[in-house]
Amino acid sequence: MLVAGNTARFIDQKASLVENAPYVVAIIVVGTTMLLFLLTGSVILPLKTLLMNALTLSATLGILVLAFQHGWLSWALDYPGPDAVEVTSLVFLFAVTFALATDYAVLVLARIKEQHELGLTNEEAVAIGIGRTGRIISAAAVMIAVVFLAFAVSPVFFMKQIAVGMAVGVIIDTTIVRALLVPALMRLFGERNWWAPRPLAALHRRVGISEA
Repeated sequence: MLVAGNTARFIDQKASLVENAPYVVAIIVVGTTMLLFLLTGSVILPLKTLLMNALTLSATLGILVLAFQHGWLSWALDYPGPDAVEVTSLVFLFAVTFALATDYAVLVLARIKEQHELGLTNEEAVAIGIGRTGRIISAAAVMIAVVFLAFAVSPVFFMKQIAVGMAVGVIIDTTIVRALLVPALMRLFGERNWWAPRPLAALHRRVGISEA
């Protein structure tokens, strides 16, 4: 039996998203891990970056649920409903937020790696790398968040959710994650941050990404 109508199409759409989500996640994880390995020469830092990005996405989703599904910010956002998080907007939101978080991570890790290769200890490299990129990342996050929040005045509910979600995700990633969690974890791991098996270390010396 074939069923038509908006409800049937929406159910099929959700089923398609769920069915293809593992492939999308696998492509993102493998691609991000490979690129960050080529940048850093480490197998630890790419995994920690994926973990930090996942925390950013989880926090963003939690705030969206509280703001829209539970109506905590309905008065501030002039949002009468529906009391739900639009599922298709989550796909776009997660893709953009993950990309921005990875972009900030690359900026920070590149500066830290640069200092570490100059002979500084892990702790010194982290301190200088964070210090040199903190203001740039903060300024970029504020500008991007302002642009995103401008779309929050839209009466279209999925556009409002995307705008709020991306602004919140960027702010969380550049403050709590990049400024606090990332340096704390790198301090905790110490020189193990830069570890890689010998075959991968040799591969990185041959094809790794480096700055002149």
